[in-house]
Parts: sequence; structure tokens; C-alpha cells
Amino acid sequence: MTTDPQPSASPEEPEPNAAPAPKPREDRWRRPLIGPFTVAQVLAVIAAVVFTGVGLAVLTSPLNVPPEPTQPRPGSSFVTVGSPEPGLRVGDVAPELVGTVNGQTIELADLDGNPIRLADLRGRPVWINFWATWCPPCQEETPVLRDVFEQYADDGLALIAISVQETTIEDVRSYVDRYDLTYTVGFDGTSAIFHTYRAFGLPTQLFLDRDGVIRDIVLGPVTRAHAEQIISGLVAE
Repeated sequence: MTTDPQPSASPEEPEPNAAPAPKPREDRWRRPLIGPFTVAQVLAVIAAVVFTGVGLAVLTSPLNVPPEPTQPRPGSSFVTVGSPEPGLRVGDVAPELVGTVNGQTIELADLDGNPIRLADLRGRPVWINFWATWCPPCQEETPVLRDVFEQYADDGLALIAISVQETTIEDVRSYVDRYDLTYTVGFDGTSAIFHTYRAFGLPTQLFLDRDGVIRDIVLGPVTRAHAEQIISGLVAE
């Protein structure tokens, strides 16, 4: 008995109204943007440039370090008697106690007319104080100068109080006698030495080491604790 052969299956025909197969979606990140470079490559370059710029800004920006020491700013207890100008700095060698007025050299002298020279004080710590008898903060700190000088006199401290803008030398002498001051007092009647030191207010204080180098500058009065702190270091050297 023979069987009829089965008809072979014919390929399926697409339905007439069937939608076409979707095309593969193009990756936008791989799409060319500038010439042969893709979006992803361009963005990577931009990110690298920004990151490098931020890094350089951080590396080249100054560190938050304290500024170099400067002269204290004058406060309410500092009497200004001239125009502020750049003055001497810590680390400078203090100039000799002389000045010039109308072409004439003026040397600082004490109340008895004896010359006062820093050269004669080499090897000793020196405290220079510009002051005036009429200056309120100068008056207030007079006991500090007197007591601290007496405390360190045996250690070689030399204190030179230079009076400026006074009417007469007798006014200064009367003040010295009234408060029994034993340190050296100079009379700068022309303010020549005051200008040599480029000072502009009272009191102005400079502390010198044994080599005549300025180690501290104070604009305004000092307390006893402050003066002792500065001078104790100078006499110990």
C-alpha cells in the first residue's frame, strides 16, 4: 500500500499590513560631533581640561599662612603727631641718634647736654621710647618704664626715653624729677631724631638687641607684662 507524499510547506508570506522591523537605534554618544570625534570623546576632552584647570588653580593658589610680622596698628592710645609713613622694620639696624635740620647735623643729648650714642651702647639691649610730657598714654606708661628699667638695669638694659615736641627742656626736667626717673632721658627739641626714625606718633617704642638690630616695634604704650616679655628675651641672649 502506498501513501501519498505530504506536500512541502511553503515559506510564510509577510502579512500585507505588518510594520517594518525597527532599525537598530543609533547610540547618540557614538555619533560623530566634530569631524571624526564622537560626542563621548569631545565631552571627555572637555572634562579633562576642566579638571586640569581646577587642579592647577588649587596647586598655584597661596597657602593660608600668616603674614610676616608688621608694626602694630595705632589705636586710641596712640597720639598721632605727623603723617604716617613707612618706618623702620624689625630686622633693621637702628640708625644712630642723629638728625638733620636745615642742613645742620643734630645729635641727641640728655638733659645735661651729654651726647647719647647707640655706638656707646653696643653689647647691651636697648629700649628706645619716643614720648612727651603732655602725651596722656606716655604719662600712663611712665611707671612701667621706670619699674621695668630698674628690674633689668643690672642685666645691662639701657633705656633711652626721647622727649619730642616739648616747649622747653625745663618742662622735661621737671617731669623727670617729679617721677624720680633714673633712666636716660634725651631732649629732641627739633624732632630731628624723631624724623630719622620715621616715627609719626607717641609713644613709639623700639627694642634693640646687643648688636643694635631692631627686634620689636610697638606703636602705643606697653604694659609691664608686655615689656618684660620682650626684654627678658633680649637680656638672655
